Amino acid sequence: MVDLHTHSRFSDGTLTPEALAAACAELRLSAAVLTDHDTADGYARFEAAAASHGIRTLTGMEISADVPGHTVHLLAYGFDPANGPLREALDKVRKGRETRQAEILSKLAMNGCRITPEDVRREGGDTGVPGRPHIAAALVRKGFARDRQDAFRRFLARGALAYAERFRLSLEAYIRLVRGAGGVVVLAHPFQTLFTNEELRGFVKDLTGYGLTGIEVYYPGHDAPRRDFLHQLSRENHLIETGGSDFHGDNKPGLSVGTGYNGTLHVPDACFENLAVACAAARNATEGT
Repeated sequence: MVDLHTHSRFSDGTLTPEALAAACAELRLSAAVLTDHDTADGYARFEAAAASHGIRTLTGMEISADVPGHTVHLLAYGFDPANGPLREALDKVRKGRETRQAEILSKLAMNGCRITPEDVRREGGDTGVPGRPHIAAALVRKGFARDRQDAFRRFLARGALAYAERFRLSLEAYIRLVRGAGGVVVLAHPFQTLFTNEELRGFVKDLTGYGLTGIEVYYPGHDAPRRDFLHQLSRENHLIETGGSDFHGDNKPGLSVGTGYNGTLHVPDACFENLAVACAAARNATEGT
């Protein structure tokens, strides 16, 4: 069993890379990948810790693409984290996060909830710019919200009082950058896009034309009919299948690394094997250009 979609304190998870690797080892996962948002800065620590437990891994990252009216996340795997064009693009994305945080805090203050950047940093991870989950935690700590869900519902979710958009690159740009860095791109949690099945079918076909390599078939909340539909999409478009828990530690209560909610998730070892082969092919193709 493997888990190809996890988060640490380097973005919006609550575990260090070392603690995350230990949690994966406790479940005897054969492979796991750290996919923090817009950064691979935690990879070296996770790789070292995973290796000490005999767990295989790859570079990984989750990125949000600009698709008006829809939430689209991509998972990048096997890329060179030192690649210049990719790092430059991620720097722009992080600066966009900084701008959004300032806008959110300003809107919160206008609605009687004074949260400082220092308050948010106290809730933040080991590096990078804290995100909305950290602002939510600060709202709870300061008594402006009952819990994280209440903070998002009233203040931080799309359309709520303090919501602010942030800079995102296009799908085509992200896929081109990751492939240029020797990696591959997978569509994360496809049903969170809120496309209908037929819209999703057309969307995946378009992404395949841009260079999409895979689709996240195994995911918490994907029942048998949804998995069957995604199996069909992967066959139609010659995509590899991946899966993961989207583990965030305490920021997603009740969700366990590897097994999802109530032990219902099981990502086959073949998902990692096929992903590793695709990453090796992408890396070889890049080195040959």
